[in-house]
Amino acid sequence: MSNAAIYARVSSARQKEQETIRSQTVALHTHAEQLGLDVPEQWVFEDDGHSGASLVRPALERLRDLVCQVPVDVLLVYSPDRLARKYAYQALLIEEFAKAGTTVMFVKGPRSDSPEDALLVQFQGMIAEYERAQIAERCRRGKKHMAQQGGVNVLSGAPYGYRYMKKSDISAAFYEVVEAEAKVVRMVFEAYTQQGLSINAIARMLNNRQIATRTGKGRWERSTVWGMLRNPAYRGTACYGKTEQRPRQRVTRPLRQRKALPSRDVGGHERPRAEWIEVPVPALVSEEMFALAQEQLENNKRHSPRHTIEPTLLQGMLVCEQCGYGLYRASTHTSKQRLNYYRCIGSDGYRRLNGPVCTNRPIRQDYLDQFVWSEIIRLLEEEMLEAARNLEFERAAQLRDKLNELKGAPTIKSGSGWSPSVSDDPAKKIWEPRSKGRGKRKVAR
Repeated sequence: MSNAAIYARVSSARQKEQETIRSQTVALHTHAEQLGLDVPEQWVFEDDGHSGASLVRPALERLRDLVCQVPVDVLLVYSPDRLARKYAYQALLIEEFAKAGTTVMFVKGPRSDSPEDALLVQFQGMIAEYERAQIAERCRRGKKHMAQQGGVNVLSGAPYGYRYMKKSDISAAFYEVVEAEAKVVRMVFEAYTQQGLSINAIARMLNNRQIATRTGKGRWERSTVWGMLRNPAYRGTACYGKTEQRPRQRVTRPLRQRKALPSRDVGGHERPRAEWIEVPVPALVSEEMFALAQEQLENNKRHSPRHTIEPTLLQGMLVCEQCGYGLYRASTHTSKQRLNYYRCIGSDGYRRLNGPVCTNRPIRQDYLDQFVWSEIIRLLEEEMLEAARNLEFERAAQLRDKLNELKGAPTIKSGSGWSPSVSDDPAKKIWEPRSKGRGKRKVAR
């Protein structure tokens, strides 16, 4: 009996919640039984909530790895657009599977490898790609028109302080004020604009008073308070089109740690304020108070003590081995100098209701920078020697020039008045004093 693998996919979150992918899987299992194919349980691949316009899908990646490693006779897919929404991607995958000896079969599609059926697959792929683009464009224009007419439908969910009332037969959708939450919103704006409390202090105040969040779970975070102070809905004008989808510029640390792939190769980015479409909603604070909050936020952005004037060598790269959170730079002063440390976010008790989740102690920045810098130099030296042994003289010369450039480059300030030397052993913690009168130092890359 020939073996077979199954691939199913749905693209939207609503389809994922309704488990429509299960209907595909059941139909594919039934089709496999009719053809007399054996489908191992671990050979069923499902992509829940992943767009067919991208090849970066977790289940599809595992399927392609399986086909390359193990002989798979048949791959069953419900229809060509479930495999991919773009014809070029369909052709690429079908050709890749064919080279590995796997036949792709569709329940709703061509049943043979004749030229006519191959042409039909091409037409179906092109039609699916066109249909996707057409639906997306119609939805975009329809939502934009609705927002310009003042319709709340396009806003969907409501922020804290409001309740979203769905459209009914007798009324359009609207925001209903939740008075208990509205009092909290006004208190936050007053504390920030009149009492001079910081965002962190406001979050602590809300947690100390045990004021419930929208979900009633967790705690108030600084990011939540910051987003509340920036939301124009509280002055009476909710905005549509504040963000747009652009290609993802980087993979976040949580994804790297899980070794997972993002469901979509795009991310949300804020659009220019002039492009926002205002939709009238009930106001919770006055225009003057909201304007004061925006002015204070702008001042904080310019004068925040967290603003990194002097970049560090390992800025944004360090992850705690114990808890998985990132490390940030903190500093302290002695009678003679200022010392900088890398500190784990998980060790800060004030960030969580139940206290710190990590017991790792801070690490001296100058010590760790020196250690990492020395390792970089050592690896480059080893690679240069290996290239020389393999008679790759041109590459060895390039590595030597790069090594000399790095050794001669000034390092980043560590805040202790001393600079690491690449020639010293980091374990001995030997430091060279910086020369006086030197200007700003560039980050060594």
